[in-house]
Amino acid sequence: MKGTSFTCLLCKYMKEETTLSALLRRHRHTFAPVLDIDLNADGVCLLDFSEKNQLLQHTDLQDTDAFNAAVGQLLQQQQATIGVGGYLEDRFIYRRSRHFDAETQSRNLHLGVDVWLAAGTAVFTPLDAMVHSFQDNDNFGDYGPTIILQHELEGVTFYTLYGHLSRASLLGLQQGQHFSKGTKIAEVGPYPENGHWPPHLHFQIIADMGNRYGDYPGVATTAERAKYAQLCPDPNLVLNCRHLPPC
Repeated sequence: MKGTSFTCLLCKYMKEETTLSALLRRHRHTFAPVLDIDLNADGVCLLDFSEKNQLLQHTDLQDTDAFNAAVGQLLQQQQATIGVGGYLEDRFIYRRSRHFDAETQSRNLHLGVDVWLAAGTAVFTPLDAMVHSFQDNDNFGDYGPTIILQHELEGVTFYTLYGHLSRASLLGLQQGQHFSKGTKIAEVGPYPENGHWPPHLHFQIIADMGNRYGDYPGVATTAERAKYAQLCPDPNLVLNCRHLPPC
């Protein structure tokens, strides 16, 4: 009986340690910064985009100028210039776009981390990478220009997605192109070309792209939480931002 229990515990431990989250946790202090800013600086704050946010509740989110002004006000309230947050956050803001309506349930669970900051900010690859795919997801409320990089650690392949970029970031890019760790790959885009959002970077980790190219769900339904939490680990394992919840 004891032997069986020990075997079960060992199998559980081995399974946990072979997940992508565990892999990233082992390497988390080796990753280069994703942005040309210090995400641990005092001028960075956590932003809540759930229904608790009364300012956004009273903002016309379909008006990107008004939405952008509201984000600026939220930052000012915390004496910050950069906002972070969003992983597995239940957000109401996607009601601004029909793009997030599913047949039975609207998508509202955010699968990445958003960094709200100035357009034009440089974006870097946190580790050696190859361009898996890219495209301009040009729908209102969508990613806009998007780059997906492929990485390998300890023989495990995974991907990182960068959304709401500038259109210029896609110029000259080639599928299969290689980038060394810390290389600039893009810039944060302005609206409306970034998918009609206040300027920010959507950063997401993906375990398996399946047959997708240039796009991957960044928002899921609440019912899909367990599935996508496994497929898309906490981006802060790479970002290492002290202002985000610990992971």
